[in-house]
Amino acid sequence: MDATGTRVSLEDLQKMVGEEHAREASEAGEDAVDGVYPSFVAEPGSVEEMSELMKLASAEGISVVPRGGGTKMHLGNPPREVDLVLSTARMNEVIEHVPGDQVVRVQGGTKLEDLQNHLAGEEQMLGIDPPEEGATVGGIVASNASGPRRLRYGLIRDLIIGIEVVLSDGTVAKAGGKVVKNVAGYDLSKLFTGSLGTLGIIASCNFRLHPRQEAARTVAIELSDTMAAQDAAQAITQAQLVPSAVELYWSDDARLLSVLIEGIPPSVEAQADTTSYLLRGFGEVRALSDEEADTLGFPDPPGAGDEVAVKISAPPAELAGVLDSVLGATKRRGVTPRITGHAGVGVTFVALSGGDEEAKVQVVEELREIWVRRGGSVVVREAPLSVKQRLDAWGPTGDYLGLTRRVKEKFDPRGVLNPGRFLGGI
Repeated sequence: MDATGTRVSLEDLQKMVGEEHAREASEAGEDAVDGVYPSFVAEPGSVEEMSELMKLASAEGISVVPRGGGTKMHLGNPPREVDLVLSTARMNEVIEHVPGDQVVRVQGGTKLEDLQNHLAGEEQMLGIDPPEEGATVGGIVASNASGPRRLRYGLIRDLIIGIEVVLSDGTVAKAGGKVVKNVAGYDLSKLFTGSLGTLGIIASCNFRLHPRQEAARTVAIELSDTMAAQDAAQAITQAQLVPSAVELYWSDDARLLSVLIEGIPPSVEAQADTTSYLLRGFGEVRALSDEEADTLGFPDPPGAGDEVAVKISAPPAELAGVLDSVLGATKRRGVTPRITGHAGVGVTFVALSGGDEEAKVQVVEELREIWVRRGGSVVVREAPLSVKQRLDAWGPTGDYLGLTRRVKEKFDPRGVLNPGRFLGGI
């Protein structure tokens, strides 16, 4: 054990990845994970180097936290310990792109915007748009991140068709194929999607792609009340339309539901006209310019300062109930809510500000009591450390926790990866 308290030395890590690619963690806190400080940061440049690092970690019993762009490090509970942050920043190449098959294979440390720029040269795209700037492919898969267009294209777990991972003992495992029809049998890709780096580290992924859309229109409606929001969203999702996104923006300044239509120009114009017609009964309808649509921002804004950011999942047909429960719980405790969400799929984001810490904790507890009982969930996505120490980030998990524990024991029996951050403190 060296002076930093870990069972490996900086020299051990540098021998594996090169002197310039391993360092002691920053004392200023940039490398900390929810207040827990690591000893080292290492950046492998290949699957082989990543495997060697994990073999060492397993043999010496040191804890490892994977990190891509760092945009998802606020998710989950504070880790029990962190010895080594393993960064995938150097593994950032597009390995293979086959435009004719509409598939791509890419390393896990590749930033999503870099991948989309590469695919744009062939008028293709990966159909996801999570809001975090700098997010990497591996981090998006590990957190099952999504954005507004999930209504049309689904989640990342619906687009991934192959994966290469490095397990906690250094074993390299692969599953899936390069083309969509090759996906069969045990689906390691979907098992690792949303596992938050607790089962292994994502080295590369294969995805199916979509053509880039030629044109886009955004139609918006000013909402009078919570029921108008629910009814308008349901009218669009149940109609013979193919919207890319149906998004909610609700604050003291604006109450808006926007519908994004994409496709070839004639279809976009026709669907935008139909959308406007369907929405007229619920409020004032207007078409948004590209500039106006951009100023709305992402529907999943990050928390700021002492805000507590939560994600509520419930059936889309209960949107009014979700909004009423948030507005009621916050008003009673002097807390200010900023509400946005994917109204077409039943995901609502709430950023809680104002009031004291106790008030915000009580709001989360009340919302969980309501929506867990009704089959939904309330996840704390971002919060000050003092709040996370009082509230489990994931909330009640029911029977799913037992299955999750068994999978964790199979893939990471020594608890090397991201200890404590996932469901039930796994």
